[in-house]
Amino acid sequence: MAPSSSAKQLIAVAGAAFLLATAVAFLLAAESCRPQPVHLRLYMHDVMRGPGTTAIHLIHGVGPPHDVERGAYFGDMAAIDDVVTEEPDAGARAVGRAQGTYMLASQHEEVLAVAVTVALTAGTYSGSTFSVAGRIGVYDDKAEAAVVGGTRRLRRAAGYLTWRMVELVVSEGYVMVELDVHMSVPPVSAAGGNWWSSLLRSIN
Repeated sequence: MAPSSSAKQLIAVAGAAFLLATAVAFLLAAESCRPQPVHLRLYMHDVMRGPGTTAIHLIHGVGPPHDVERGAYFGDMAAIDDVVTEEPDAGARAVGRAQGTYMLASQHEEVLAVAVTVALTAGTYSGSTFSVAGRIGVYDDKAEAAVVGGTRRLRRAAGYLTWRMVELVVSEGYVMVELDVHMSVPPVSAAGGNWWSSLLRSIN
């Protein structure tokens, strides 16, 4: 027995609805796979002497005297555990720590080779970290370094930051550095799944 016209209409409507739902699911899955942009503006507080010291020399005076920086030597290296804030104020609420090393990497220029991980302890990305590596001109207006990875909510982060010294107090051994961070983070589905599982989750 041939299906009635009303049955044919129902089948056509159901088919169109299925196709529409599938198309929407594919669009949602594609959207969910886009990297998520993250922008942070942070301030790192480097204290090189006194009771609140956060930076110490690991190597000093081993290499030849630096051509430009008085009292410094090629290859000088420091370890840091600097307080990080969201405001350009050493007394502002801490939102993390910048931990790592920097080395005077040029004999003739004031250039640092930097390897630092920023561990965030407050805000949206509390418990997450991102790692930075690069060549920093100490007195450059806006030096750039690469964001080369991260953990937790910033897992597999990639991007760059500008590194700018905003305050220097030589008598106190204090430096404040602005970190203007631009990075992107892949969604969870991209890190631990595939497009098909994303599609099924979208449909369900």
